[in-house]
Amino acid sequence: MLDGLTGDDDKQRTVILGDLGAVEAAAGQPEAAAEYALRALELLEVHWYATGLERVREVRRALGPWEYEQYVRDLDDRLYGWGAVVSALAC
Repeated sequence: MLDGLTGDDDKQRTVILGDLGAVEAAAGQPEAAAEYALRALELLEVHWYATGLERVREVRRALGPWEYEQYVRDLDDRLYGWGAVVSALAC
């Protein structure tokens, strides 16, 4: 699915990664969910897209039961770190 997108489709790719993360979280695969969300955040740092960020936030909410796991804490660091804030303010 992601392979069919071109380099110009990074905004759509962030939405798809967020959706895949939500599916993994719902399936009880929190580490995979966090990985998808982190991949989306990497793209959002380059190509800001509010819808993509909202999808990542939805994944993070779904990861609530695992909030003390290192992979969720890593996601939190990236999500709430300065990079995300600076990107949001640049828009």
